Amino acid sequence: MSTRRVVVTGLGALTPIGNTVTDFWNNMLNGISGADRITRFDASLFKTQFACEVKDFNPTDFLDRKEARKMDAYAVYAMVASAEAMQDSGIKPENINLDRAGVIWASGIGGLDTFLKECGDYATGNGTPRFNPFFIPKMIADIAAGHISIKYGFRGPNYATVSACASSTHAMIDAFNYIKWGKADIFITGGSEASINAAGVGGFNAMHALSTRNDDPKTASRPFDNDREGFVLGEGAGALILEEYEHAKTRGAKIYAEVVGGAMTADAHHITAPHPEGLGAMNVMKFAIEDAEMAPEDVDYVNVHGTSTPLGDVAEVKAIKGVFGGHAKKLNISSTKSMTGHLLGAAGAVEAIASILAVKYDVIPPTINHFTDDPNIDNSLNYTFNKAQKREVKSAISNTFGFGGHNACVMFKKV
Repeated sequence: MSTRRVVVTGLGALTPIGNTVTDFWNNMLNGISGADRITRFDASLFKTQFACEVKDFNPTDFLDRKEARKMDAYAVYAMVASAEAMQDSGIKPENINLDRAGVIWASGIGGLDTFLKECGDYATGNGTPRFNPFFIPKMIADIAAGHISIKYGFRGPNYATVSACASSTHAMIDAFNYIKWGKADIFITGGSEASINAAGVGGFNAMHALSTRNDDPKTASRPFDNDREGFVLGEGAGALILEEYEHAKTRGAKIYAEVVGGAMTADAHHITAPHPEGLGAMNVMKFAIEDAEMAPEDVDYVNVHGTSTPLGDVAEVKAIKGVFGGHAKKLNISSTKSMTGHLLGAAGAVEAIASILAVKYDVIPPTINHFTDDPNIDNSLNYTFNKAQKREVKSAISNTFGFGGHNACVMFKKV
């Protein structure tokens, strides 16, 4: 079957360590932590009192006030990141076939903040059913994709992917495949999340999933460190413009990297814990490399899921060793969640941007907050601890794994 090449021609980021792609990338290379005390609500009675919040952000700097009020924060984040990506791409809707331009946008949870507020108002309002008429459109996980397509007039495929923390990687893979198979020419894809609220923090606390290092938030996300004890909740959005290669060349587009492979698997093991031997993670990397028609030895960098959880980090290292064998020691590995926190459904898109820029600029962002080796993890591998490292990066893969055993992996290479 003849397939078409797919390239990345635009990027947008709104993150805890930068509200643009440039700021995000520069702060990442400098090892800046986005973690701090929670400002969104009074978290003083919660086990975890810190998170990686988006900072210095006012929605009305980007959106009309009336429009912003009709959106949950997760959709606002989506609109802002996608606008940066569109501007970066140089695409003008009037110059393209809008029937062959689509939007696939992800969120693991959707409008949790809206749901919490509306149900809270109902519970404290003597049971009187006075709900905001925008309650449902603000809450549903597909509405961000709808808002983006309406803004740009994109009439091609338009939907949301929801697979917990793998959501936006699934979105990118779907967009990649639609273009590869000739079903579309351009996609706005990525993901957004805004779950730093009482329900989000309280729910993850109840699962014992979050770090409780309240005395030192900035070092709380410690992937692969012996003293890691949970992830740090993050928020924000990442957006990518994927485009068919010849279409991009014809219009003289800037090209960041080529998307060459993607794969999806399931652990089929547990609702929250990874397969202990990393079986699903191993398969998804293997299949993504096969999809790219490349070999494990062709990979230079793995942006790992690396959440800083006791079980997850061990399983992912086992999976990497299973896929790459002796080449694992020649890889650079890093977890950028050590800086951004875990953006849940937006994690894949933000981490894909980090992987793409590593390929473009030949530099590996670090895994910060490493203090003590874990004897249960192979410490002969290069986890890019604490400082960015320069090296040639011809290709990179980005891993995301979600509750429910959902695994997704996407692969990029230099053009």
